[in-house]
Amino acid sequence: MSILPITVCGDKILRKKAAQVSKVDNKIIKLIADMFETMHNANGIGLAANQVGANKQIFVVDISVAEGYEDAKPLVLINPKIIAKSEETISYEEGCLSIPDQREEVIRPKMIKIQYQDADLKTQTIEADDLLARVMQHEFDHLQGVLFTDLVDEETKKRLKKQLNKIKNRKVEVAYPISSSADYQIL
Repeated sequence: MSILPITVCGDKILRKKAAQVSKVDNKIIKLIADMFETMHNANGIGLAANQVGANKQIFVVDISVAEGYEDAKPLVLINPKIIAKSEETISYEEGCLSIPDQREEVIRPKMIKIQYQDADLKTQTIEADDLLARVMQHEFDHLQGVLFTDLVDEETKKRLKKQLNKIKNRKVEVAYPISSSADYQIL
């Protein structure tokens, strides 16, 4: 397993819609293992493939470090689709490894139903609420080229602009490796 550099806002791959995975080969298995290693190294609880430079519809989640979720199992979701959302929404502060040290309130559905393929490309469906639903929606958005900062109000976007430019220009200190350029891509 390897720790991969994390792409940051301004990197082109974060704005692309990720490509579907048609087969799980050794490259994809290694990518998934590296994604977990990278996410844990950066103290994250979710990570999308494009956040490590891979244009693939894959994300990993491990919320077991969060209080009250210690028994949660790590998940790998390939080619995910949100097939249902609750009308009830909740606002919660979100952060992102691709937008270091920035946290903002984001409103999202409280519950989702998501269909995905596992590492054997078998179709699975899971209903998630609260933290798991939030993390899954956040990572799913990444695969669509959407960042959590796109979901905040205009006033917050204006306030964040200076800091986001620092991140884009790699003028921030982070405790994990970040991509070297806006064109960084591995797959």
